[in-house]
Amino acid sequence: MAKFIGAHTSAAGGVFNAPANAAKIGAQAFALFTKNQRQWVAKDLETEVIDKFKRALDDAGILPKHVLPHDSYLINLGHPEIEKRDKSFNAFIDEVQRCELLGLDRLNFHPGSHLKKIPIDECLDAIAENMNRTLDQTTGVSLVMENTAGQGSNLGWQFEHLAHIIDKIEDKTRVGVCLDTCHMFTAGYDIRTKEAYDISMGQFENLVGFKYLMGMHLNDSKPDLGSHVDRHDSIGVGKIGLDAFRFIMNDERIDDIPMVLETIDETIWDKEIKLLYSLQD
Repeated sequence: MAKFIGAHTSAAGGVFNAPANAAKIGAQAFALFTKNQRQWVAKDLETEVIDKFKRALDDAGILPKHVLPHDSYLINLGHPEIEKRDKSFNAFIDEVQRCELLGLDRLNFHPGSHLKKIPIDECLDAIAENMNRTLDQTTGVSLVMENTAGQGSNLGWQFEHLAHIIDKIEDKTRVGVCLDTCHMFTAGYDIRTKEAYDISMGQFENLVGFKYLMGMHLNDSKPDLGSHVDRHDSIGVGKIGLDAFRFIMNDERIDDIPMVLETIDETIWDKEIKLLYSLQD
């Protein structure tokens, strides 16, 4: 079984530093921000920077399809206010174009939030509409929605939300899902026992489909099942426990995608990567 595990590595000093930082911890995949995730606008990627990134990726021995870039946290494609929704859309287009330039084929993002001002379905439709507009104006990059914990007014915590959006996407060859284990668990999907794992993953298959799975975030959880609180923990230390990660590491439906740690202690990421690989039968 081909599993590709890494972590969300720092791109401080330039995006080309992320692959080297991944290689240092023995990663075979990684995530990164291609710009400051807390700012709307960033300077354009220069040719020299793009070339350095591609060389660094090559040096690290990591394939572009095992890189899972993440967009800015400011973006909300389902924002209830049209002006702010358009601002998010423009920023999102920029994020996708940055991935194109870097030769990366997917962009991970949180679907959006209704902010308790518009109905859920209306917000989901707005997200899908903006995704369709983005796909029309870009090439080569798939839009990968991350399931959320459902904290506050964030959508995407129910598999039904993801299915609703995918159903409205015109080019389904360029849409995908990233499953975050902590978010899944605190949204109410239990994966701690084999029986619970099979039920929850069965729901994912029936409602969304593993054919859309284009990435995973491997995180244990500080909060309890169904708490709708997004707080990660180190692998095997939190409320999910180690067994769930053993099930994941031996699930053939989860092969050949970037599987990325966002756990709380980056000083042990190398050990966590080794631990996860050791769980394979």
